[in-house]
Amino acid sequence: MNFLLVNDDGINSPGLRALAKAAAEKGRVFVCAPDRQQSAKSQAITLGREVAVKEEHVPFADKAWSAEGTPADCTRLGIQLCREEGAEIDMVLSGVNMGANLGKDTIYSGTVGAALEAAINGIHAMAVSVDSHEATHFDGACKIAMSAVENVMNGLPPSMIISINTPDIPEDELKGVRVTGLGPKFYEDRFVKTGEGFYRVEGDQIDTSKYDPLTVDIAAVSEGYATVTPLGFDLTASAGFDVIKDWSFRI
Repeated sequence: MNFLLVNDDGINSPGLRALAKAAAEKGRVFVCAPDRQQSAKSQAITLGREVAVKEEHVPFADKAWSAEGTPADCTRLGIQLCREEGAEIDMVLSGVNMGANLGKDTIYSGTVGAALEAAINGIHAMAVSVDSHEATHFDGACKIAMSAVENVMNGLPPSMIISINTPDIPEDELKGVRVTGLGPKFYEDRFVKTGEGFYRVEGDQIDTSKYDPLTVDIAAVSEGYATVTPLGFDLTASAGFDVIKDWSFRI
């Protein structure tokens, strides 16, 4: 099996290296990752300018490249570069991200965006994240991801990905794995004025205690569980058809 590893934290992220080591036990590993931090880029792609690409060394990877582009750029580039090397990618693994991708904030995630870019290209994918921007415990997230490879390949259409999130705790302290839906926004943030004409986004995690940890991702991770959530790129709000079908539109 050929894995392409991508992320939004950059080519030197320890989470990426941990995932490369885990994936190498199941197949060949290729890496294409941003040359710098690219968090919160969602599924943006670079248009109108060149994207610089450089060959890199990543332990456990057959080939690795860094790119001066977005996470989704790296997915697209990586698939193409691997094909030019004679390797067709079977699965894209995005992460391990340093910071959770939970609740409605998932919309902004470059980690999830990179995985969804694989789905658009008809390739199975997973996004993997740990709930700390200074994460040090990647083993649990990597093991859950590797245990899901065959099920994702054989049980889901390529148009659907799974997003895995774990607390930043040792794997033997995880309480279990729960399949959950997306909760509300995980962060309550705002623009704070830092100087004349300058603003910066700052915020804190919301109180998750009022949400059900059996079904809501933000609550489950806060209570020490790993979560798995299926995601897709179809933004159609099907329930809206019944609402708008009888509206009168004028030209």
